[in-house]
Amino acid sequence: MPTYTVKSGDTLFEIAKAHNTTVAAIEKLNPGINPKTLQVGQKIQLPGGGGSRPPSPGPGKGGDIVGAHGGKPGGGGYVNYSGPASAFPPRSEWATYDYLWQQNKKLIRFNASEQEAEWIHQAIETVSRSSQVDVRAILCIVVQESGGNPRVPTTNNGVRNPGLMQSHNGVEFNPAKPKESILQMVRDGSEGTAHGDGLKQLLKKYGNYYEAFRGYNSGSVNKGNLNDPVGATGDYVQKAANRLMGHSWPNM
Repeated sequence: MPTYTVKSGDTLFEIAKAHNTTVAAIEKLNPGINPKTLQVGQKIQLPGGGGSRPPSPGPGKGGDIVGAHGGKPGGGGYVNYSGPASAFPPRSEWATYDYLWQQNKKLIRFNASEQEAEWIHQAIETVSRSSQVDVRAILCIVVQESGGNPRVPTTNNGVRNPGLMQSHNGVEFNPAKPKESILQMVRDGSEGTAHGDGLKQLLKKYGNYYEAFRGYNSGSVNKGNLNDPVGATGDYVQKAANRLMGHSWPNM
């Protein structure tokens, strides 16, 4: 039976994904394994052939995770992007999904357990497949809205905004059904609710991610100046762009 040696930063979810299996299958073969206390050098038995997952089909085919392939190396400091969408970095310049997940997972883990972080990871990818919204955009808006905190307080400034993406009157974290409620929170923000649009609808409406972000935050868009808060957060789109480029800054 094949085995895998745990490396620094590994999680069971990432190991399972890389070897075309599931966390449950690995746990069944390794009684007593604790996803929260993996040790570097630990040997884990893998089911079947343990082969690596084959490449996903091209964009949009067979429920592909949009944005999971391609991208640039991330890094660098904060940039004061401003003006219309055309003045912000194109998707082709965004950092790779792998880079962004590793960078943002560190932030998420300040607010979520290892298991909850894995559920967030799974939810982001699942919803990218169903919505065809770039997985990197979903990830960065999750972190921007809540820091990846499943228990983030609901805000209400005339509109109730709960959950990981502070959606339009969607669901909150349910400790009785943590995995399911995490998935629904990401779905509400990405695909919308009965009460308001998500990223999917706004992307269709505006035709680009940056105006969609402004619409998500403000409800309306000054297309000539995406740093115009329109009653909400002035640097919202600017920060989203920096996250997508893999930039780092204090208190990000």
